[in-house]
Amino acid sequence: MAFCRFLCLLVLLWLQGSVSAEQRWLSPENLLVITAATEETDGFSRFMRTAKEFNYTVKVLGLGQDWKGGDVARTVGGGQKVRWLKKELIKHSEKKDMVVMFVDSYDVIFASGPGELLSKFSRLGHRVVFSAEGFCWPDQRLASKYPEVHSGKRYLNSGGFIGFAPELSEIVQQWKYKDNDDDQLFYTRIYLDKTQRTKFNMTLDHRSRIFQNLNGAVDEVVLKFERAKVRVRNVAYDTLPVVIHGNGPTKLQLNYLGNYVPTAWTYENGCGICDDDLLFFDDVPDEEMPLVYIAVFIEHATPFMEEFLDRLATLNYPTARIRLFIHNNVVFHERHIHTFWERHKSLFPDARLVGPEENLQEDKARTMAIEACKKDPQCDYYFSIDSAVALTNPDTIRILIEENKPVIAPMLSRHGKLWSNFWGALNPDGFYSRSEDYIEIVQGKRIGLWNVPYISQAYMIKGSVLHSKLAQVSLYVNEAMDPDMVFCRSVRDQGVFMFVSNRDEFGRLVASSNFNTSRLHPDMWQIFDNPVDWKEKYIHENYSKIFEDEKSFVDQPCPDVYWFPAFSEKMCDHLVETMEDFGQWSMGSHKDERLTGGYENVPTVDIHMNQIGFEKEWLKFLKEYIVPITEKLYPGYYPRAQAIMNFVVRYRPDEQPFLRPHHDSSTFTINIALNSKNIDYEGGGCRFLRYDCNVESPRKGWSFMHPGRLTHYHEGLPTTKGTRYIMVSFVDP
Repeated sequence: MAFCRFLCLLVLLWLQGSVSAEQRWLSPENLLVITAATEETDGFSRFMRTAKEFNYTVKVLGLGQDWKGGDVARTVGGGQKVRWLKKELIKHSEKKDMVVMFVDSYDVIFASGPGELLSKFSRLGHRVVFSAEGFCWPDQRLASKYPEVHSGKRYLNSGGFIGFAPELSEIVQQWKYKDNDDDQLFYTRIYLDKTQRTKFNMTLDHRSRIFQNLNGAVDEVVLKFERAKVRVRNVAYDTLPVVIHGNGPTKLQLNYLGNYVPTAWTYENGCGICDDDLLFFDDVPDEEMPLVYIAVFIEHATPFMEEFLDRLATLNYPTARIRLFIHNNVVFHERHIHTFWERHKSLFPDARLVGPEENLQEDKARTMAIEACKKDPQCDYYFSIDSAVALTNPDTIRILIEENKPVIAPMLSRHGKLWSNFWGALNPDGFYSRSEDYIEIVQGKRIGLWNVPYISQAYMIKGSVLHSKLAQVSLYVNEAMDPDMVFCRSVRDQGVFMFVSNRDEFGRLVASSNFNTSRLHPDMWQIFDNPVDWKEKYIHENYSKIFEDEKSFVDQPCPDVYWFPAFSEKMCDHLVETMEDFGQWSMGSHKDERLTGGYENVPTVDIHMNQIGFEKEWLKFLKEYIVPITEKLYPGYYPRAQAIMNFVVRYRPDEQPFLRPHHDSSTFTINIALNSKNIDYEGGGCRFLRYDCNVESPRKGWSFMHPGRLTHYHEGLPTTKGTRYIMVSFVDP
């Protein structure tokens, strides 16, 4: 052990001796970071936030000036940055102890602090260090002139470099070119000149110890999570870079990494960007709240439209500060719009409704809505929402405003699915690609505010952004692309960041691909595709309370006969209306064994579920909602929830008023009252002969459950007035 310690000490002394004394004692106080930016874009703000997070001193060159350095995103250019730097470094050319780092800003973030940066710079043992990449740009003919490297990237990148002030100043004083000449070519020629490379003691950061250029190296980079820490790690060289540069086409990858890196050493509970300044309106009077333009788009037939529209009227936001726009392109939904408007038009006196008769295409409708906000200098926020959004959080508008982002979406997904309203990444063609943390974000395992390249269906835009950066941009119209794709690409092209938040529960997305509007009440058939919405609409509001407080919500009027809430009033009404609309009532006999299965020969006036195409939906209801109650009330019995006789019975005094005594051919039977006694009919009920027990006051939406076969011989009591409807199911025959 003593020998090992001695050997380690010798190695340490050798390493220290390989660098100059001034490099061994670099102080963060003598470090100056210089960047160039003509405007404060979202990328620039992110860069400055990370600099502040890690306590860097930053000098910004060019703010407010016109950019004359060319379109560097697509071609050569950038010389204007060298001209600015040349002027700035003259001030520091005599400061031998000063270390200067120049980095771009729009596509750069810091991943660690000055101490680590200077330590790594010192260990490299050179006076000037440029970042490195795998492409020889902008002149491929120079590739062969580069020194060979045994490991790492070979070619210079000028998006980041660090060195002592005197050397860097002397390098940039050689600039004598135009603003739109190429800065990287300038630095490359100096580096490839062996005399100058030796004079300035220059090298490249071949293994990304300090600078990580993402272009061509995305597959080398991963996020390294360690409890409350997260860092970008280069797995090819096993390094932890300090500066992350999203050069070339990798800016979206940088946005993804930036969700974590700005808070690299304060990452908590899977949280993304969690340290931003928020807005709060707790004490702001209603009349002083921001003015929000809400645009609703109904572009295709959508389930649960009535509920969607009603939620607009229950938003926790002063309606006087809302300007409502609704574009409905579906004739089927005109009745829903009409009902909504009759109920709530007093809340939205300035609303604009555009119906299908105007034949306005989706892209034009979206443009019309957003232009209204653009043209109104008082419009503070624009909120777009599609009909497939079940926005169940009434505070959504306030929450999104308080997040204080230029463009932000509430995270929404289909229940139990990974289908959501955002993409975590794009493929090279600009379409969906799954990001590393997409599943964790959708499932709520990582919580925060996430910079993403694509959002849809519900999002908010700051009015100030629409009035400035997006003012002259066509946000939706492009014949070759869908409006959502056009929107996201247009926003990205303007350097505006889009975010999605899963800090709160906002709601969900509704699936509509199997929505059949030929039915009278098509929502009834949505139990498979949209089970949560179906439950909210069609299951009794007290159903879940059965499992919390059985004594209050389950009655036992007769031995082993239980009575509990099952259907909502709307389900009862819709089921009755569907049967009457179908109209093919059997008149007093079950001779068709395809309907009865040959089990029951008691005459009733009825319509079976398979006649209206509702059989599999009904069996799903039995499995999801009746089986749990059966297992609770009849311990030890585990139902299969099989049933081939499921039908609605109609009783009328002049048609069939009663049912004679009989046994059901089931293990157990459910019997749900579909309308109200003493309102819709008089008389009726059920008598269990063996126990001499009558149940004469069934409640609408409540279900009887009782054993079939031997024990519960029963009869249907006469209906003396009106029409009585019940839903009957013989379960596990």
